[in-house]
Amino acid sequence: MISIKSPFEMAKEIAKKAQEKRLKLNMSQKTLSEKSGVSYGTLKKFEQKGQISLDSLLKIALALGELDTFEHLFTKVDDHLPASIDELLNKHSRKRGRQ
Repeated sequence: MISIKSPFEMAKEIAKKAQEKRLKLNMSQKTLSEKSGVSYGTLKKFEQKGQISLDSLLKIALALGELDTFEHLFTKVDDHLPASIDELLNKHSRKRGRQ
């Protein structure tokens, strides 16, 4: 499934998911702030606007038990898988010519 989202939309979605996880863990913003080491103001801004530094985002993810989600963010693509449809089509081109 291909989804085209702007960086702003993606940031808001990540913030919403982090807030949902915080609430699921029955944690207040203040508690998460203390547990993660991210200031209350930064956490509040993140949940409202999706704006946060990578360092603070990773601290929040660690406090929410989601840090491992980032481990595979930019993993190397399997060399055996085609990178595009064109590559896939060219890879399976004919092996013999016609007579």
